[in-house]
Amino acid sequence: MNTNEIMALDHENIMQTYGRLHIAPVSGKNATMVDADGKTYIDFTSGIGVNSLGWCDDGWTKAVETQLHNLQHMCNYFYSESAGKLAEQLVKLSGLKRVFFGNSGAEANEGAIKLARKYSLDKYGKGRATIITLQNSFHGRTVTTLAATGQDVFHQYFYPFTEGFKYVPANDIDAMREAMTEDVCAVFAEPIQGEGGVNLLDENYAKELRKLCDERDVLLVFDEVQTGIGRTGKMFGFEHFGIKPDIMTLAKGLGGGLPIGAFIAGEKCEETLGAGLHGSTFGANPVVTAGALEVISRVSAPEFLAEVTKKGQYIIDSVMAKSPTKVKSVRGRGMMIGFVVEGSTKDYLHACADSGLLVLTAGKDVIRLLPPLTISYDEIDKGVEILASVLK
Repeated sequence: MNTNEIMALDHENIMQTYGRLHIAPVSGKNATMVDADGKTYIDFTSGIGVNSLGWCDDGWTKAVETQLHNLQHMCNYFYSESAGKLAEQLVKLSGLKRVFFGNSGAEANEGAIKLARKYSLDKYGKGRATIITLQNSFHGRTVTTLAATGQDVFHQYFYPFTEGFKYVPANDIDAMREAMTEDVCAVFAEPIQGEGGVNLLDENYAKELRKLCDERDVLLVFDEVQTGIGRTGKMFGFEHFGIKPDIMTLAKGLGGGLPIGAFIAGEKCEETLGAGLHGSTFGANPVVTAGALEVISRVSAPEFLAEVTKKGQYIIDSVMAKSPTKVKSVRGRGMMIGFVVEGSTKDYLHACADSGLLVLTAGKDVIRLLPPLTISYDEIDKGVEILASVLK
């Protein structure tokens, strides 16, 4: 089928909830993708940060295929070797204690919300269930994670939303202190707000937030759905702050292209959820966790993470050298990059696609780049050339 035929099939049979580009990918390798009409694209999106090892990485594909020949699924009445090994690595790398596996970032955040509220209920009783999140945050599209999201644009249509959330500006410790009343059990924050505009949490703010949460026995939860698994040049975004959360959530890049989510509890709440209090039919799927093990084994290497930082800076320097007048500022870490630009980002998005480059946006003025962590310098150069041309 060609692109138009695939589009027609979609329009007739699938709910039209996405503003799709007129592109139908059919194959890819690393950061290069080919569509149904044979057109080639450089991919600076990695499926919104999911294809951490790029399209169809050989090692990842082999790990997944090998597991498919053994078991494709088993229920959570049984023990899974690959899930156990993956959890072991995540615990070791994060310094936290216990993992729960689900299927998405929204599920991971839902689970973390349940964990935080149960911890507080067990220790303090009812009436201490409010969670503070940051303005411009994004935590998912379920009714509860929409309520947790600190953007008014998402608080429409689906009333009533889950109660128990309030929002404060990022990097304002006084506002956080004022909002942390006796009914608060947790604070949710992204180390870098991806959907909200590639907005960085300030290191000093994060350290003060950690102190404040410790003083009031409020759990600090980092949503690392987008920032985790090497995206920022560290294995986890919180490592840039020199502190640890009480709970961390992961998804996107962890699976390397297959659906997975996870929340990891620290020692305060590692025993909070007992048998029957949470579950997931497809969580810890052996095929997905086998792929995730391959991702973890590669991405966690210090030399790999150093290269993520190096490539991210190379992208920034190359774009700024070629199109300095259209870029107002640059935000981000590693290969999570936001260029604040003049003009409509939607227009840039479509112009880049027409020219053979896939990019993302974040808000009205940010071109967001989340390339595969394995992208080659040749692919970077080709992509930057297109982006610079479009910006001009």
